[in-house]
Amino acid sequence: MEYYIIGERELTLAFGLAGVEGAIAVNREEALQAFNQVTGISGQAVVDRPKVLIVTEAVAVMLGEEILDWQQKSAYPLIVEIPGLQGHLEGKKTLTDAIREAVGIHV
Repeated sequence: MEYYIIGERELTLAFGLAGVEGAIAVNREEALQAFNQVTGISGQAVVDRPKVLIVTEAVAVMLGEEILDWQQKSAYPLIVEIPGLQGHLEGKKTLTDAIREAVGIHV
């Protein structure tokens, strides 16, 4: 398995049409359970851990501390945030904004 998504129902189903497995999470408990299962934190053996874990921004907010800990301590899966169906959450930077800030060049 290369990719896995944790997010709202519509996005998870859409990614499923493209062959990406996923879990629907509408609250912190569901998001945390899916995250722990995919990363293997729950103690369950994950036979086929994905290389990239896609999470919606809403899920990233729910799991902020857990995601930060995972990114600092582990290599895979790489965690990528995507906007939800309603677009970017207020106050979240886009990838383009983050690159511009890091490089310091505005084109």
